[in-house]
Amino acid sequence: MKFSRLESANASPAVCFTCNGQVIEARVGDSVATALLMAGIGSTRDTALSGEGRAAYCLMGVCFECLVEIDGIPNQQACLVPVSEGMSVRRQEGAPQVWNG
Repeated sequence: MKFSRLESANASPAVCFTCNGQVIEARVGDSVATALLMAGIGSTRDTALSGEGRAAYCLMGVCFECLVEIDGIPNQQACLVPVSEGMSVRRQEGAPQVWNG
């Protein structure tokens, strides 16, 4: 399912980022999850046990279903991270790795 934006006269500037190599255009202020849904990308990660795709569910940081890797850092909640120009997003596949920053 692809979502569309309700355009307004006060549209935010556009930014571009990539998700698994695909260039995605979003607006300043969009969350990564919102931008992915609008680009037709529903599944953000696989479950560790069954490998089934998971996607954003609550869109407010409660469910942890929208975990992605952003700029090399895994386990980021896509619904809470605003898009930024040049950001690199990747789907999380399989069991998440622990980041030791």
